[in-house]
Amino acid sequence: MSEEKQTSVRAGSRAAFRAATALCLFGIAVALIFFSDPADLYLWIKALHIIAVISWMAAIFYLPRLFIYHTDAPVGSQQSETFKVMEQRLVKIIMNPAMMISWVLGLYLAWSVYGFSGGWLHAKIGLVVLLTVTHVYFTRSAKRFARDENTRSARHWRLMNEVPTLLMIVIVILVVVKPFV
Repeated sequence: MSEEKQTSVRAGSRAAFRAATALCLFGIAVALIFFSDPADLYLWIKALHIIAVISWMAAIFYLPRLFIYHTDAPVGSQQSETFKVMEQRLVKIIMNPAMMISWVLGLYLAWSVYGFSGGWLHAKIGLVVLLTVTHVYFTRSAKRFARDENTRSARHWRLMNEVPTLLMIVIVILVVVKPFV
């Protein structure tokens, strides 16, 4: 009895199905919380937003690390093909959904709690836009890797790996400290 490879199409289909199921359950949970109108709706939305942000950040930290190792793998090798699968699944199953949920819940909080006012909030949203631009760059890069068209060095990806980290640090400081109103 041979064990199925996790890079197979069948394993990928099952992973995509599980991710879609999880997203649906998450959406149902958000809808139930929202429409049941609990007294602490803000806290529920905030908790779900934090969960989505943690998922997004984990993926956006990991993807450039995969790129670093993928850069060293010979084109067409089994290792390169495995990295392609890992990168695509990370983007499609974790990174993109987590980013979208983070944005939706974050904008809801910015509107319902702060009325889109406050200098710290405007700065935070601006930095989240930059984080999203980084996300798009990484997503497009994963597509280039999938086509064996990467032209960037491992050093480039090591440097790019720091961008989301720096943005996250400043965003967290803005949210927690609110240094300017």
